[in-house]
Amino acid sequence: MDSTFSSTGATRTKTRTIVINALFITLTLVATMFINIRLPIMGNGGLIHLGNVPLFIAAFVYDKKAGAIAGAFGMALFDLLSGWTIWAPFTFVIVGAMGFAAGLISEKVPGKRAVVYTLAIAVALIIKVVGYYFAEVILYANWIQPFGSIPGNVMQIVIAGIIVVPIAGRLKKIVRK
Repeated sequence: MDSTFSSTGATRTKTRTIVINALFITLTLVATMFINIRLPIMGNGGLIHLGNVPLFIAAFVYDKKAGAIAGAFGMALFDLLSGWTIWAPFTFVIVGAMGFAAGLISEKVPGKRAVVYTLAIAVALIIKVVGYYFAEVILYANWIQPFGSIPGNVMQIVIAGIIVVPIAGRLKKIVRK
């Protein structure tokens, strides 16, 4: 009888995890695809989008794995579906690392949550800027051109941080109830 209860509890936990991951992959994909501004002038083009908002919420409210999965799969799927296919492997790694790092910091660093979330977003920003800089160096064989994409990448993360930091703690309390 106990093993049946345990397996039911484990199944429920696995199902919940799958549903949460699928939800945040979808939210990240949709926010990236439909809530964006194309940047034809800066760097190599690119987008300012709100896909980082659900990524950070997943990382802060749930955990580092949820953040990594939401970012890696949600934004790489966007690249595949939007015709930016060549970027998908880079996005998968870079944005997955952003979600993992943000979630890890939010789990491990003690202190006032707003400060910890801001630190986590700052680290994710560094990962994004450095990661995409080197991705562009690889894709365009140019060390100078990628500097043009940095302002758009910074703006993306700063906007997401402005949205997420004030609400993440409240959302986490709601989810725990």
